[in-house]
Amino acid sequence: MRFVLRRDRRRLFRFTPIQSPYGRALALALRINPDDPDTNAVVWNGIAYRRSDAALAVVSLLPGWRWVAGLHIVPRLLRDMVYRLIARTRYRVWGRHAVCDLGEKSYADRVITELS
Repeated sequence: MRFVLRRDRRRLFRFTPIQSPYGRALALALRINPDDPDTNAVVWNGIAYRRSDAALAVVSLLPGWRWVAGLHIVPRLLRDMVYRLIARTRYRVWGRHAVCDLGEKSYADRVITELS
């Protein structure tokens, strides 16, 4: 999330912590267990993407990262295997946060926590 927030100059993306009321409701609607999430989800243009599809959809829209869209030629099974490997090791590489850390207060308006 911090990677995207720092690079999303057009402010295309908003986020929700799965622990928030909105995040929990969205997770349940997308059939993601909010108590034991196995993936992230991205809703873009009314379509929900998960795992590697979600990562590629988001990153390819960031400035300088358009080339990432070309990775869709790699079979989803292989992409998702890499996605799961990164997901399992991410805390060892980037550290673990007790709560969803936004980093800067300037990102606060990009987070949805309540149902409206």
